[in-house]
Amino acid sequence: MSTKSTKGIWKVISASSMGTMIEWYDFYIFGSLAVVISTKFFPSDNPTAAFLSTLATFAAGFVVRPFGALFFGRLGDLIGRKYTFMVTLLLMGGATFLIGCIPSYETIGFMAPLLVLILRLLQGLALGGEYGGAATYVAEHAPVGQRGYWTSWIQTTATVGLFISLMVILATRNILTPEQFDEWGWRVPFWVSIIMVGVSYIIRKNMHESPVFAKAKSEGKTSTNPLKESFGNRYNLKFVLLALFGATMGQGVVWYTGQFYAMSFMKTVMSIDSSQVDTLLGIALIIGTPFFIVFGWLSDKVGRKYIMMGGMLMAILLYRPIYKQMYETTSVKNKTEIVEKTTLLAELKENKKQTSDSIYTTNKEYTDGTKLVEIKTVSLENGVAKIVDGKPKIETKTTIKINSSDNWALIFLVFVQVLFVTMVYGPIAAFLVEMFPVKIRYTSMSLPYHVGNGIFGGLLPAISTYFVTNAKDLGHTEFYLEGLWYPIIIASVSFIIGMVYIKNKDKNAHV
Repeated sequence: MSTKSTKGIWKVISASSMGTMIEWYDFYIFGSLAVVISTKFFPSDNPTAAFLSTLATFAAGFVVRPFGALFFGRLGDLIGRKYTFMVTLLLMGGATFLIGCIPSYETIGFMAPLLVLILRLLQGLALGGEYGGAATYVAEHAPVGQRGYWTSWIQTTATVGLFISLMVILATRNILTPEQFDEWGWRVPFWVSIIMVGVSYIIRKNMHESPVFAKAKSEGKTSTNPLKESFGNRYNLKFVLLALFGATMGQGVVWYTGQFYAMSFMKTVMSIDSSQVDTLLGIALIIGTPFFIVFGWLSDKVGRKYIMMGGMLMAILLYRPIYKQMYETTSVKNKTEIVEKTTLLAELKENKKQTSDSIYTTNKEYTDGTKLVEIKTVSLENGVAKIVDGKPKIETKTTIKINSSDNWALIFLVFVQVLFVTMVYGPIAAFLVEMFPVKIRYTSMSLPYHVGNGIFGGLLPAISTYFVTNAKDLGHTEFYLEGLWYPIIIASVSFIIGMVYIKNKDKNAHV
């Protein structure tokens, strides 16, 4: 392709981006609704265990992504980019739609979490094949010297997909009553995806194969065994491992901390109202997303390495101060309660098991406009508190509605984290594509990307939530910061390897 030609590339980007964005949307609605899903598909006796089980099921989708990368990457290098990522799109869309159709745990028992897990694994396999295909497809259409800029548009899709998932959930919550949303409305975002998948499929169906791959195929230069050539060849394997440990591993944890862990942290650790979190995260993502393009473009000018490593280093140094500030900003310990406005309501309510619960609802207001609602549910047995493990069974749910200034403070602190994400993630598609030759590119770049993001990144919410819960049980004063050790350590290792072994502007980069 000539250095000047950008004819038709917008069509290529829109077709690739829309499909990839929908796959991210499908993937993330599960994570965004984890708190609700935990009460539907898992036993409700232990909410913390149910939530952790949901996060583990969420993580399972990430763990199989490398297998999807191998399976679909091989297909993409054998039969072409276009057809492979059409299959991944349909697989992802179908699995997502079906998750919205599964009956609850109370209806079909352990079949519910089992079916969710199977569909979640199919989602992971599909996503494993999607990203490498889309990034390779765009890069192989891009003019020489502009790959960072053009592929950075694909990099925005993950964030846009997360943003749209939050907006669809918010819209559904606003249209329905809380009871309707809790009962069946949470299924709507899963069903909506099938419409988007249909539209994207029609667009992709009319696309042509990548010109670079088509040329290699016509000249008989495609690989007959992409897996063997990618990972059986020691020279190429060295680059696969460097891509993983020197770049995608650190990029993966920075991505998930800045967007996913931030959301989970605000909802579960800081107890902020779910709709407020979705809204403020959405605003931070809108402000931050253009920087994917900025850093992708900049990487064409100054090289990929220092932008990605700079993002990792800033994250390593600033995560703990940022999260400490987030927690302290909304902590009611730092606020003055208006005592005369405190109300306590006690009532008996029948639960789903036809027994009664004592419910104590406390409403508190603070001088800065913050509002707190605490609901204590005491499970009763024969009119007295039910004893579990020698203690009365009491569930406490706290929800804090924050004021406007705290809201904007959190938007800024999340935006700073999204900025780190754009630095490490904006240039990475171009970086990975240029590391490997055309005939094994889909396979070779997909594996390190999905191990770094799927395993190191995808396990982050579950591991970090476990660290926080554990530290809280042990009585640590700054328990809420313990979950950050995982991304800080992984990003530090990646930063050191990347700084030592990755070349900034590689003269041997593949076209």
